[in-house]
Amino acid sequence: MRILFLTQIVPYPPDAGPKIKTWNVLRFLAQRGHEIVLVTFCRPQEREFLAAVREVCQEVHPIRIRRSRLGDVFYWARSMVSGRPFLIERDDDRGMRRVVDALLAAGRFDVVHADQLTMTQFVSHLAVNGRGHGAGGHEALARRPRLIFDAHNAVWTILKRMRASAPLWLRPIVAMEQKRVERYEGRVVATFDYTLAVSEADRKALAQAALGHGAQGGARGGVIGVVPIAIDARRQDPPRPLPNTHEIVTIGTLHYPPNADGIRWFLKDVFPLVQARVPEATLSIIGKNPPDDLRELAGGFGGRVTVTGYLPDLEPWMAKAALMVVPVRAGGGMRVRILEGFARGMPMVTTTLGLEGIQARPGEDVLVADTEADFAEAVVRLLADPGLRQRLSASGRQVAVSRYDWEVVLRRLEDAYTLEGAA
Repeated sequence: MRILFLTQIVPYPPDAGPKIKTWNVLRFLAQRGHEIVLVTFCRPQEREFLAAVREVCQEVHPIRIRRSRLGDVFYWARSMVSGRPFLIERDDDRGMRRVVDALLAAGRFDVVHADQLTMTQFVSHLAVNGRGHGAGGHEALARRPRLIFDAHNAVWTILKRMRASAPLWLRPIVAMEQKRVERYEGRVVATFDYTLAVSEADRKALAQAALGHGAQGGARGGVIGVVPIAIDARRQDPPRPLPNTHEIVTIGTLHYPPNADGIRWFLKDVFPLVQARVPEATLSIIGKNPPDDLRELAGGFGGRVTVTGYLPDLEPWMAKAALMVVPVRAGGGMRVRILEGFARGMPMVTTTLGLEGIQARPGEDVLVADTEADFAEAVVRLLADPGLRQRLSASGRQVAVSRYDWEVVLRRLEDAYTLEGAA
């Protein structure tokens, strides 16, 4: 097949959840012999990685993008007028539209794969409801490419969860954006041929959003299939667990609000409880663009907390850590950092929400706790018990290899390309 693939970010190197997911999908499609034409937003610092992407794609068209706080204010104001979500307005780029339209006009594509919600807008004019509504009905449907929406998350549910912990003055604004996103997401699911959800919880949330647009499970529009996020588990070389370390590590892209929120919670409310019982415990916070307030919080622990920023190589930090924590209080989809931690053999503590969508057994493959006291207790327990760390390391690694390696998981992607296997 000839595939037009649209991405919000250059999907290399695979060093963050969205890029890991997208990179492995591209590798799988290339391995299956499909011809991929990639159009991607590209920040100046990402241009050096385009050569690696060209090794799996026949064509790569980078579209320069810039972000700024002042620009965000403008796009928020524009969304208030248009009624479209802020995220859609922010990424509605003329250069992207021109390139996508030119490629569609110049050559026939079998499939258009829109990776994440904001990329759907560049081909939404092609969407025809599967029951014959819209210009041209089934005749138009037969002529156009098959449209696939790859939903990394049910975005509206992320906003719903963030609203609960937002400051009181911000909650009405988040609620307004949530409603806009839910309507927009529902319309995409109802009119695109196939939506890829990463978990059953996301599938249900996306189906709920689509209900207002007449989508039904058996119709061509509104079909949602579940394909979990896949990682390169088999090629990870897990570090050898150290028996006498008291180092805790956590990773996450820190400009993503749910990630920063969870780590703030752990640092403010959980880690002091851990230190009260294990004074020698230390914490390393690894992730791109840490907020200033997180650095300030870390500075209050007398050198026991390190905020590293972005690190291209995680292995030395994983190798010296006793365990990994993934504190999650908001978000959606699947936490790729948990899958990556499993693949590296890291004993782990997370929350019920953090484990959402991942087939792992609490208490057997990972420890799960939701309150400050319970989370601290689980961390202290792991720090004190090398045998438990060893058992969790082995079982978590097995989960990653057997259930989430990309060569296993992505076989299900074929359903989306043939419109079979509707969930």
